[in-house]
Amino acid sequence: MDWKVYFENTSGKGYLSTANAKGEVNTAVYSRPHVLEDGTFVFGMADRLTHANLQENPHAIYAFNEQGYAGYRIYLKKVREEESGPMLDQIRERTKIVSVERAADKVKYAVYFQPVRSLPLVGV
Repeated sequence: MDWKVYFENTSGKGYLSTANAKGEVNTAVYSRPHVLEDGTFVFGMADRLTHANLQENPHAIYAFNEQGYAGYRIYLKKVREEESGPMLDQIRERTKIVSVERAADKVKYAVYFQPVRSLPLVGV
């Protein structure tokens, strides 16, 4: 799957799920990722529970729901993060456009993930 093309051309809502070292799960609403040419996903993050969980456990799932039950569950592994630089600046600028007022001020990290596998969303 070419995730860069998919996210540029598909509307929907995204959810990022993480767990801490004890396995306690958290899910948060997240916008679509920035997808680099090599397929790496990058998300902007505030200093909250999702980011804290990733310090203990690098695994996450990004679920993207198009409409109804269409979409994907993308299994991710954190590879690195940045607290400054052009990617973080780009994420903050996009956040100013697509999110609530002053949300961009809370974005402290650009977190990079390698997609491991994907599965479709499945509805009963």
